Amino acid sequence: MALRLIEMVLQEKDGEEVRELLKEQSVLEHRQLRLSGGEVLVRILLDAEQNEAVLDLLGKRYTGEAGNRVVILPVEATLPRAEPESVAQPGQPTSEEKTPGRIGREELYEDIKDAAQLSRVYLAMAALSTVVAAIGLYYNSVAIIIGAMVIAPLLGPNMALALSTTLGDLTLLRHALLTALAGIATAIVLAVIIGMLLHVDPTSPQLASRGGVRLGNIVVALASGVAGALAFTTGVSATLIGVMVAVALLPPLVAFGLLLGSGHPALAMGALSLFLLNLVCVNLAGVTTFLVQGIRPATWWEADRAVKATRIAITLWVTLLALLIGLILLLRKG
Repeated sequence: MALRLIEMVLQEKDGEEVRELLKEQSVLEHRQLRLSGGEVLVRILLDAEQNEAVLDLLGKRYTGEAGNRVVILPVEATLPRAEPESVAQPGQPTSEEKTPGRIGREELYEDIKDAAQLSRVYLAMAALSTVVAAIGLYYNSVAIIIGAMVIAPLLGPNMALALSTTLGDLTLLRHALLTALAGIATAIVLAVIIGMLLHVDPTSPQLASRGGVRLGNIVVALASGVAGALAFTTGVSATLIGVMVAVALLPPLVAFGLLLGSGHPALAMGALSLFLLNLVCVNLAGVTTFLVQGIRPATWWEADRAVKATRIAITLWVTLLALLIGLILLLRKG
């Protein structure tokens, strides 16, 4: 796990209290530098997976005061290599037992919030990936389709939806929904236009394979959602995981637009059902993974709201999944 440096400027009288708060935390190093005006600069070096517990302690006591702000900085390495400053007493839970092997909640929030921003770059990437995916489907080229997945920006909005549900954060939820819907609308409009301009062959293997739902599609979508959440919570690069999520979402969405634009509405509905099923599975898996990873709000009133939001979301996703599977099976029998 990577290192993090926490910095905060406090009144000198609060410095000793911080020392007491950190005694039970396995930080690598804790120093306080005296500043002018009766203030001290608190610097805490620790593993990234430990910073949530420390941030919760500092946040509850100090961030409510005007002018106080906690800053978290990534650290590549330190010399000499440091050992934890304090070790818990026998029988007392250690920080590793309290916190799973993941980055802190606030760092995770910022990463996902940034990845779910609705911007011109996001819309441009959505448009470019749609065009490339449409060409790949039209020419039945797996390589071109995979290339489109590399630039498709679909991971961020879906992980933001899952995280906002887990934390009960309505602001992030609104931003995530707006960003996701903008990307979906862009893909559909462009794919329909391309479908109207080209003579699309619905029997093409790459198009035909996305005209219906198979058990493997559900497994891939669930695995993509889990992988996407784990990529963010462990702080690793989400680029390759984004390809996996895009594979589950973008090709069936583009196939829907191509088939609809070329005059094959019945086949287009099959591709749309696959996209909707994958979308539900990705978000359901994301929410579940965040819960298993122990992502919780910092305060009790936020936690209560988050529990309600999570229950509603999981019930909604599971119900939609069951309805879609039931509808697909019914249509197959018909």
